[in-house]
Amino acid sequence: MLAFTIRRLLQAILVMLVVALIAFTLFRYVGDPVNQMVGVETSAEEREALRERLGLNAPVMVQFARFIGHAALFDFGTSYQFKQPVADMIGKRLPATLELSLVSALLALLVGIPMGVYTGLNRDSALSKFFLSVSLIGISLPTFLIGILLIFVFSVNLQWLPSFGRGEVVQIGWWSTGLLTTSGLKALVLPAITLGLFQMTLIMRLVRAEMLEVIRTDYIKFARARGLPDRIVHFRHALKNTLVPVITIAGLQLGTIIAFAIITETVFQWPGMGLLFLQAVQNVDIPIMAAYLMLIAFLFVVINLIVDILYFLVDPRLRAERAVH
Repeated sequence: MLAFTIRRLLQAILVMLVVALIAFTLFRYVGDPVNQMVGVETSAEEREALRERLGLNAPVMVQFARFIGHAALFDFGTSYQFKQPVADMIGKRLPATLELSLVSALLALLVGIPMGVYTGLNRDSALSKFFLSVSLIGISLPTFLIGILLIFVFSVNLQWLPSFGRGEVVQIGWWSTGLLTTSGLKALVLPAITLGLFQMTLIMRLVRAEMLEVIRTDYIKFARARGLPDRIVHFRHALKNTLVPVITIAGLQLGTIIAFAIITETVFQWPGMGLLFLQAVQNVDIPIMAAYLMLIAFLFVVINLIVDILYFLVDPRLRAERAVH
């Protein structure tokens, strides 16, 4: 187990170094940071002094090493557009994105797994066919269109839920949350459904496919032959083995939800990192773009590492293979 974890950590560090190189390339070769930070009236001497102060005249390898050191401390300098420290700006918006992503992932799991189990065990029922039709819609429609349709129905026509913003939030230390206020909960409903619908349908179809495969295996037939009730066969034996690949997919999809919340945050004007990143792209704000890239990569690496360890703990076949080698 220790050797497995160390090997995964080394791989994670290598991935982060590659991402750091890409982010550094943004800093170094996409536009001139000095031109972004000063006006047209700035003299050549002032520009050169600023370039020297920023370390842009140092060798490339020295700049890259300095960039990695600052990135490890989450120091990405000052935003060109907002003239504020990038770390502070992302720190303010990180809770909104994580809250939306975690609620969406939880919704996808709590709804997708039971739907997948039901459609796997009751393939020919009318409700199963309805669930499969809904999942087909969830996979086929683009995220922005789902968001617009939900806004049209529940905000414009029915006027039940707000169409934009995060609602009232409560500060708990540096963390801000809307889960403790009525307006915050209402504002979270539509974006969470929009972001989680595709993941829910994906998990439902994965669980259904795995359940159909597992219930045909010999050990399930043996469990039935022993006279075990269907409830124990389905949920203690079949579902347990069905969830092994679901752990991997669900973990990776959480990273995907965080990374691709940009569209949902834009449709609902959700004040998270995705909306900030989109504004940075529009204004070529390289520090924010590099910080977002590094942070998303770090979250992906951490989630992937946790999923690998959980997969190792859940699946006894992997432990048996390690023991043999």
